[in-house]
Amino acid sequence: MQIQGSNTVEIASSVERSVQNGALKPGSQLPTIRDLAGRLHVSPVTVAAAYRLLQARGLVVGGGRRGTHVRQHAHSHRAATASHTTAPDAIDLATGNPDPELLPHIGPHLNALAHVQHAYGDPLEFKPLVAFAAAEFEADGIPASDITITAGALDAVERVLREHLRHGDRVVVEDPTLPALLDLLTSMGFTPQPCSIDDDGLEPGGMERALGAHARAVIVSPRAQNPTGAALSAARAADLARVLERRSHALVIEIDSAGPVSGATLRTVIDPARQHWAAVRSTSKFLGPDLRVAAIASDAITAGRVQRRQSLGIRWVSHLSQALARSLWSDPSTGRRLARAAEVYRQRRDALIDALAAHDIGAHGRSGFNVWIPVREEAAAVSGLAARGWAVAAGERFRLRSAPAIRVTTSALEPGEARRLAADLEEVLHPSAASSA
Repeated sequence: MQIQGSNTVEIASSVERSVQNGALKPGSQLPTIRDLAGRLHVSPVTVAAAYRLLQARGLVVGGGRRGTHVRQHAHSHRAATASHTTAPDAIDLATGNPDPELLPHIGPHLNALAHVQHAYGDPLEFKPLVAFAAAEFEADGIPASDITITAGALDAVERVLREHLRHGDRVVVEDPTLPALLDLLTSMGFTPQPCSIDDDGLEPGGMERALGAHARAVIVSPRAQNPTGAALSAARAADLARVLERRSHALVIEIDSAGPVSGATLRTVIDPARQHWAAVRSTSKFLGPDLRVAAIASDAITAGRVQRRQSLGIRWVSHLSQALARSLWSDPSTGRRLARAAEVYRQRRDALIDALAAHDIGAHGRSGFNVWIPVREEAAAVSGLAARGWAVAAGERFRLRSAPAIRVTTSALEPGEARRLAADLEEVLHPSAASSA
């Protein structure tokens, strides 16, 4: 690996070229700041600034004890496709997608859509979608007098954080959590502050300690937590609410990523009396990832800031997408389909957990369609399963301080396949026991 340059911009550009041409692969570790500074005969401050610039461009992640790595999705589409190593005949349990067969059919709604072209100067939000989303929030006990529509959940998180935080601020996150969220935070110059979770969600003591470490915001998944499937119980939500009441300075962002297909009742930690808060509801897991529509209910100041900044950039989320989301979401037949999908996802998730338990393999997955399986060696588990025709996700990209594990997406995993997967994982984890059985 050849990194060149005598100043911040040159060093960052050198790394960027290596990423784009494939010389630096996803996950590659960059030299330490001190080592690269010595090789290039520049100040460590210069190298640190170059690495920060690369983080801001979304090319690298990390820092601290783990070092700095090339982001998993930093390459162009062509390079990313070329670097995809999953065998073509492997069963894909790694990507975290919903089962396409359980998504509502878009075609009839597109054909029935009577849409007037949106123009400059028109309202940003499609009012029928805002009204429906508001009713959904209110039904779950979340005030919805101020609604903003964004291009997905991460777009919502980015916009809310940008309006309240400054470079270097700490953000409390669940550990483990979604890699894209960690990438987003580091690229924005924020420091993820890990907080342990169990099947009931964020642990109150850990969250209080994390907030006490001068954190400015906390991000909470009330159900279908990715990757563990944790879901807040009523008691845990009440405990967290008490902690947040004592830490009134912190911005609270609640992300409901799976909504009606999560398989768990929403337990919110949102307090409308709080100065700044945002509840984000994504439609990607139940209406389709390509729709890219999310709704934010928030305090009035947060809504105003996000909408004003939005009007300076993308202006608005396509009203075609908003109208389609409203048509799909509000259709009673979609509601019935989503209720069935939630039950199917539960059956598939439980089938894998039960099959693993039969082999004395512990796993977590209270809601959603991911199962988190603690293992001793992630790489060995992933490669061993790959050799047996299974593609699963290594836990390293999800973790900050939590223990090793693998994530298995069960959205399309039939019970018979679950039993075979559990048996194969038993062979991988305990080869001597499996051979002597």
